[in-house]
Amino acid sequence: MANHLINESSLYLKQHAENPVDWWPWCEEAFKVAKEEGKLILVSIGYSACHWCHVMAHESFEDEYIANIMNRNFVCIKVDREERPDIDQMFVEVVQMITGRAGWPLNVFCLPDGRPFFGGTYFPPKDIGRGMIPWPQLLMRIVEHYKKAPQELEENAENIIQNLHISNNPVPEEGLKEGDLLEAARAICKTHDDEWGGFGQAPKFPSPTVLDFLFSIREFEESTGNEELVKKVDKVLITTLKGMAHGGIYDQIGGGFSRYSVDRFWAIPHFEKMLYDNGLLLSVYTKGYLLSGIELFKAIVEETIGWLMREMITKDGVYAASLDADTEGVEGKYYAWTQDEVIKILGEKEGRLFCEAYNITQEGNFEGGTSVPVWVYDNDQKRKDLKPLCEKLLAVRETRKKPGKDSKILVSWNALLINGLVDAGFYFNRPEWLELGRTALDWIWEKMFECNGDGKLKSVYYEGGKHVSGYLDDYAFYAESCLSLASKIDWAQPGLSLSARYIRRAEQVINIVMESFNDTEENGFFFTAKSHEKLIARKKYWWDQAIPSSNGSLVHCFSELYALTGESRYAQKLQELRKSYAIFAKKAPNGVAYALSGFVQDDEGIVVLKIASENGERVRFIRDFLAKRPYRKVFLLVDKELKKEVYQLCVGSQCFELTDNLELVLEKLSRL
Repeated sequence: MANHLINESSLYLKQHAENPVDWWPWCEEAFKVAKEEGKLILVSIGYSACHWCHVMAHESFEDEYIANIMNRNFVCIKVDREERPDIDQMFVEVVQMITGRAGWPLNVFCLPDGRPFFGGTYFPPKDIGRGMIPWPQLLMRIVEHYKKAPQELEENAENIIQNLHISNNPVPEEGLKEGDLLEAARAICKTHDDEWGGFGQAPKFPSPTVLDFLFSIREFEESTGNEELVKKVDKVLITTLKGMAHGGIYDQIGGGFSRYSVDRFWAIPHFEKMLYDNGLLLSVYTKGYLLSGIELFKAIVEETIGWLMREMITKDGVYAASLDADTEGVEGKYYAWTQDEVIKILGEKEGRLFCEAYNITQEGNFEGGTSVPVWVYDNDQKRKDLKPLCEKLLAVRETRKKPGKDSKILVSWNALLINGLVDAGFYFNRPEWLELGRTALDWIWEKMFECNGDGKLKSVYYEGGKHVSGYLDDYAFYAESCLSLASKIDWAQPGLSLSARYIRRAEQVINIVMESFNDTEENGFFFTAKSHEKLIARKKYWWDQAIPSSNGSLVHCFSELYALTGESRYAQKLQELRKSYAIFAKKAPNGVAYALSGFVQDDEGIVVLKIASENGERVRFIRDFLAKRPYRKVFLLVDKELKKEVYQLCVGSQCFELTDNLELVLEKLSRL
């Protein structure tokens, strides 16, 4: 018998609609029932591609005995973390307070009025050791504790709520200094695994925001002659990018990255593929290629975009959220191979050649004697030569039952991907990639903004309608993607001067942010708009998680808009954020790396090059020049108000004299 989730749009909620647990969606009625019946509330949060969410669902939420305990004693609420990041991030913070760590599935216990007092992640259905309380036992302990000592749970809840409010406002300092940014880079580099790449030990995450910061600080410090730090950062960047590109975290057969590696060596991934990871990594690998010229990095970008076009793009030109880790209830089944299977498909000679190159062995490196392909050689030409064999295996893999796809459209994740498509399109001279980004950007504007009638952004799009009001990351990431496209669109369409359109659009979006999300009493911006549903706390988020923090994204937006417009309000907000981030940069720089990269970019100076000519040849010549240098944020704008064949170069708040000498302009650029 179906529960209250049966009519929900979310794929994750639908996956639980037939559970014997009497699940509710997050709604007023569920909280009303809890208050009327005096029941505790269980909020269980996950997402459709999550392997361990599936495991706990099969073990506990589909079990009649366990479901009966839950139904008798709790009002049970299911939340899709991708649909409601406001709830998810708040409860992630709660569980981190309680246990020191958090992840998904996320299970949080609340008083009947919704205040949380305890939580955790995965719990097994029975005692398996390892210090993990069985789920049924935990449920009954909590119920008994509530009966015997409800005041203790009240105290827990009050302390948690108080801490949620306190964490909103870091103690502002005078501001980030250059020395603080250098120390942040050194501290991050100390955590690097110099042998295999990445930061820390297992499990290993791609950490694209950290890599982005290191790219920024590397260019800044090269210009100042800090050779020691530049050398160290180069090693970190190249080792990590190579490690991931060689490993099983990257789909060697079909392209695209999984969410993380369960081991130190990047070999065996947690197989879910998320749109945000791949969007962020497109930018990172593009910058890696500009720095090193390593052909493998270029191939990673091309293959990842190929995967996006094959499996993730929708008929409207926007992109689905994720692919599941599991196929037919087995994690990684779609991606793993046996040696015999490969040899049968490719033939004896080519099959053994392929298995040797991709570490596919008889005993296997994964479960059941299967192998996850891992690229063995440091030889880009050899990899290119074996590409036709990958394509043969991909054709066979396409006949397998595919992992489930969550087809909902998330504005924030699409915006992150747009940035990656724009960077890759420009620097690899692939205007069609940039056009893919533009198509997605315009669709969001037309479908998620203007058609609402209220001028406000929606966060999630399901086939047949829009759902959920926009969060700060939707607005911030979208504005940032508008600026990213504005910086390069006049290369792809030099005669139209389209950059002005997207700069105006970014300003419109940021105006909404400053009106609806700004904290009028303290620094920073709330994650939810002032008109949003009232939760137990209105939160501000400073830390990068799987995606950049929205306040960190605003650092980039304010910096770039100030360089483009000279409006002091952007500089003021940037300075306020700089004061708040100063303490984080000293305590845990890897957790605020995206904001730090924005501050480095601002200190270095945003480059704005205006060109009067609509001659595509000149614009292409400038592109070719920029593509031969390490990455730096440059706005290449066609300005019809300038006289014919005149250039104006500005760096930060300094503008050079107008000139018709392109060689002089490029010479100045080369010295930046």
